[in-house]
Amino acid sequence: MERYLEIIQVAMEAVFANRSRSILTALGIIFGVAAVIAMMAIGNGAQQEILEQMKMVGVNNIVISAKQELGKKSDEDESEGKSERKQYSPGLNILDARSIQEIIPTVVKVSPEVTYETTIISDGIRQQARLNGVTPDFFQVFNLQIEQGTMFNAYQQETGSPVCIIGPGIKSRFFALENPIGKQIKCGNIWLEVIGVLEKRLSVMSDGKDIGTSDYSNEIYAPIQTVLIRYKDRGLVGSANISGSGITTIVTGSVSYSFSNDELASESESYHQLDKIVVQVDESAHLTATTKILSQMLKRRHMGVEDFEISVPELLLKQEQRTKDIFNIVLGAIAGISLLVGGIGIMNIMLASVMERIREIGVRRSIGARKSDIIFQFLSEATLISISGGFFGILLGVVMARIISETTDILTIVSATSILISFGVSATVGIVFGYLPARKAAEQDPVESLRHD
Repeated sequence: MERYLEIIQVAMEAVFANRSRSILTALGIIFGVAAVIAMMAIGNGAQQEILEQMKMVGVNNIVISAKQELGKKSDEDESEGKSERKQYSPGLNILDARSIQEIIPTVVKVSPEVTYETTIISDGIRQQARLNGVTPDFFQVFNLQIEQGTMFNAYQQETGSPVCIIGPGIKSRFFALENPIGKQIKCGNIWLEVIGVLEKRLSVMSDGKDIGTSDYSNEIYAPIQTVLIRYKDRGLVGSANISGSGITTIVTGSVSYSFSNDELASESESYHQLDKIVVQVDESAHLTATTKILSQMLKRRHMGVEDFEISVPELLLKQEQRTKDIFNIVLGAIAGISLLVGGIGIMNIMLASVMERIREIGVRRSIGARKSDIIFQFLSEATLISISGGFFGILLGVVMARIISETTDILTIVSATSILISFGVSATVGIVFGYLPARKAAEQDPVESLRHD
C-alpha cells in the first residue's frame, strides 16, 4: 500500500510540475462534463415541465374550443344562377355541455367555460385580468385546490350570484396584508365578493393554449351563470327571437333583462356562448373513440358547421415529450462527443509526455521499478487530470444551468444523478485513455531509455 501511495505522490508532483500542460489537457474534460450536466439539467427541466402540465390539464381530458365560422355555403352552382345559401350554427353553448354529459357514457365530467378580458379594481389598485365563468367541475378537472374559503354553492350557481374565486397572484397583488375572503373586487362594472383563493402551484413557462391551460394564479373565477347574466351572453343573438319592437327580453330564473337588438348585435363579436368545453373521460383507452363521438355529435347539433376544434392534451403532451426526449438525446450525444474529444486529448498529451520522459522511465526501472509501477504512475497522472477536470466541469455545468434558467424561459434542474454520472464518466475517461500511454511507457527498454538524450 505504501508503495502505491508513493507512486501517486510522484504522479501528483509530475502533474503540478507541468501546470500549463495539465490545465490544457483538462480543458476538454472540463467543458465536456459541463456540457453533460447542463444538457441533463435542461432535459430534467423539460420532463418536470411536462409532468406539471399533465397535472394542469388533468387526466384524460378532451378540449373542445370555439372556432369562428359564421356559416358555410351550400354546394349549389352559382354559375347556373341559383341562389346562394348558408347554414348557421348556434355555436358552442351550455346545451352542448349538458348533452355531452347526459349522452356519452365514457364521460366523467364536463367543464364549460366562458372567458372575458376585463379590468379589476380594488382599493385604488387597477390591473388587467381574465374573468372566467366556470362550474365546480372545472377545479376538479384541472386539479385545482381551494386554499382559503369555499367553492360555489348550488344557490350561487343557479342565481348567478356576484361571487368569485381568485388566484394566488391576484391575492398577493390586491390583498397582500389582509384576508381576502368576504372582500369586494370590481371586475369591469360589477362588484364581486371573494369567497375563495386557489392554492399556489408550480408555474409552467411554456404556452398552454393548445392544451387548454392558462395562468391560474392571475385569473378570477365566477359561476358561469354570473358571467352570462351580469356581463354578456354572446349566445343571445343566435338564440333569441328578435321582436318587431326592437327589444329582446331574456328571463333567467326569477330575473328578467331587456336589451335592444342593436346592443346585442354590437356586443356579440363572437356568436359562441362558450369559449371552451373540457370533457374528462373515464379511461385513456377511450380518448380516441370519445373524440370521434364528440365530433359527430357536435356536427349534428351545429347544423353541419364545424365551428369547433377538438384536441386531446394528453396526446399533444406525449408528442411534445417525445420531441424533447429526441432533442435531449441529440444534446447528450454532442456533450458525450466533447468528453470523447477530451479523452483523446488526454491520451495524446500523455503519449507526448512518455516520449519526453523516456530517460526518467529508464532511471526508475534501473532502481527497481516494475512495469506495473510505471503503468500505475502514468495511469495515476491521467486519472488525476481527468478527475480534476471533472470537478471543475461540475462547477461550470451547475453555473451554466443557472445562467440558462435565469436568462431564458427554459427550466433547468441539476440532479445528483447527473453530477455522479458526469464525475464517474470523467474518471473512466482518465483510466481508459490513460492506459495506452501508461502501457507504452512501461514497455520501454530500461537500457535504451538510459541512453536516450
